[in-house]
Amino acid sequence: MSHTPITDLISPQAYVHPAAQLAEGVRIDPFAVVHEDTIIGPRTWIGSGAIIYPGARIGADCSIFSGASIASIPQDLKFRNEKTTAELGNRVIVREYATINRGTTHSQRTVVEDDVLIMAYAHIAHDCHLERRCIVVNAVNIAGHVIVGEHAVIGGMSAVHQFTKIGKHAFIAGGSMVRKDVPPYVLAGRDPISYVGINSTGLRRRGFTSEQIAEIQEIYRIIYLRGLNYRNAVQAVLSEFQPSVFRDDIVQFIQESERGIMRGYNFIDKGRGE
Repeated sequence: MSHTPITDLISPQAYVHPAAQLAEGVRIDPFAVVHEDTIIGPRTWIGSGAIIYPGARIGADCSIFSGASIASIPQDLKFRNEKTTAELGNRVIVREYATINRGTTHSQRTVVEDDVLIMAYAHIAHDCHLERRCIVVNAVNIAGHVIVGEHAVIGGMSAVHQFTKIGKHAFIAGGSMVRKDVPPYVLAGRDPISYVGINSTGLRRRGFTSEQIAEIQEIYRIIYLRGLNYRNAVQAVLSEFQPSVFRDDIVQFIQESERGIMRGYNFIDKGRGE
């Protein structure tokens, strides 16, 4: 990886700091800005008006569209310009005017894994971790320290509270206010956000079998439809289902939840205990 190579792939109207590290095949359009202490991987494209701030670590074959901001400092009043990063994996797409802040001393970095799609005007705050192949739709706002599991989808104009966890393969309806953890494999919607079923369509698209989908559905029937508190529901799942990837993913997520998981829609007004 070289320091600011001069090639016909980099517009003379772009600003690239001499200490920026650009790999072979990086393309930078007019009026983009690439600061010092940045690393950009092979064949990545930086669109016009995008700004790559110090601490950016961008992988191969990424697309950073016009006006996007990568590794800007956190919107955290405790931040004192510590050396932290915003790390994007390979084949990440960041659409127009999306913003990704770098980390704080809490974890030192914000991480976006391979093949993530972040749509226009979305905001990813400091210390977040977006796992591979998740999708953040237009104008979603994700506060600090949020974890989004692989293949999860967050619908447009949703807001996610800080320190929240969203499980793998979950689908969150557009316009949702996510204040509690969202378990894996589910559909989440309504107001307040609640369980509305499992993400069967998404699971089928990703190759899950009918038997696997049925198992996940039966597990969530125990958790959300039997009227048990979550501690007793977990014990029922453990006793009634043989060990499997899906059973163990769901149980571990619930047991490790610090904010508590979202409720079932049918029990919101019935005072169901945690």
